[in-house]
Amino acid sequence: MSMTATDTLLDQDGPDKVRLSIEEARALGEQACQRLGFSAEDARIITDQLVENALRGYRFASLPRILAIQGDERSKQARKPISIVKETPVSALVDGGNNVGYVAAYRAAEIAIAKARTSGMSVVSVYDSYYSGRNAYFTEMVVNAGFVCIHTASAKPRVLPPGGVRPALGTNPFCIGFPSKNGPVIYDIGTASLMWGEVLLHARLGEPLPDGVGFDEAGRPSTNADEVIKGGVIPFAGHKGYGLSFAIQALGLLGGAARARGLVQDYAFFFIAIDPAILLEEDEFEQQMAELVARIKATPKGKGVEEIRIPGERGARERKIRARQGIVFDRAVIEALRSI
Repeated sequence: MSMTATDTLLDQDGPDKVRLSIEEARALGEQACQRLGFSAEDARIITDQLVENALRGYRFASLPRILAIQGDERSKQARKPISIVKETPVSALVDGGNNVGYVAAYRAAEIAIAKARTSGMSVVSVYDSYYSGRNAYFTEMVVNAGFVCIHTASAKPRVLPPGGVRPALGTNPFCIGFPSKNGPVIYDIGTASLMWGEVLLHARLGEPLPDGVGFDEAGRPSTNADEVIKGGVIPFAGHKGYGLSFAIQALGLLGGAARARGLVQDYAFFFIAIDPAILLEEDEFEQQMAELVARIKATPKGKGVEEIRIPGERGARERKIRARQGIVFDRAVIEALRSI
């Protein structure tokens, strides 16, 4: 870590916090993953995303996820090598072999990139997996290879449909990314009002959830994270978020979600990669994307507005600061990781 006397800390220290360098966070994460039985390579893949998430300010999606993996029943079940079970020049259906999604979706993204390079586009999905983390991480892999990427992830039920008292949908994130001359532009959202990792982290830390998003197992509103774990959360934006979540669950079926356990409400990680050159001239799209971003940011601003940001800009900016200042974690999480 390198800080100057004039630096303003992005994240505040405290008795219940621990500040780690990138190297320290990586070492802790990889050691914890290996103690859970992951290979050194898989531990590196998992931890790389978790540290990247922390650098961009996603507290729940960082090292606490190792504790969620540890507590998940599927982590205790046998794994087999990830393999392609159905393939064409532009597509691949991948059996995740009960490997955690941080690894399985990473491999699927690699396959999507390779096929798009040879065929101009690709459709790849992986099933029999769980917990893939932040969609933007995989999408950025594909975008950095020069492709437009659409990535969705269906999951097991955690979200109540409007009017329901039991979960019926996953948190079902949606992500789309574009290459530009000035770097990747990534839009990543969860279709739930609160991502499940946030619920789990609140439960571990004993912190209340926001009002109006969580429900207990009887379908009653609750801010108690332990009770909401037994129930679920609602979609974001009412019927609009619900409809998008439903569509992502359906894409999961197209990607083989029901093959693993015979359940139509289960995990699948779905990728579409498109080479802009199959439609436009070389570099034409990337130049136009950079112009689009510049024009949007140049929009006249309202009173008191300092800037207009594009999706992903906050995280990219904060990443540079945390890389210098270090990453702040909850002490309870760090101690739990060290005690695995």
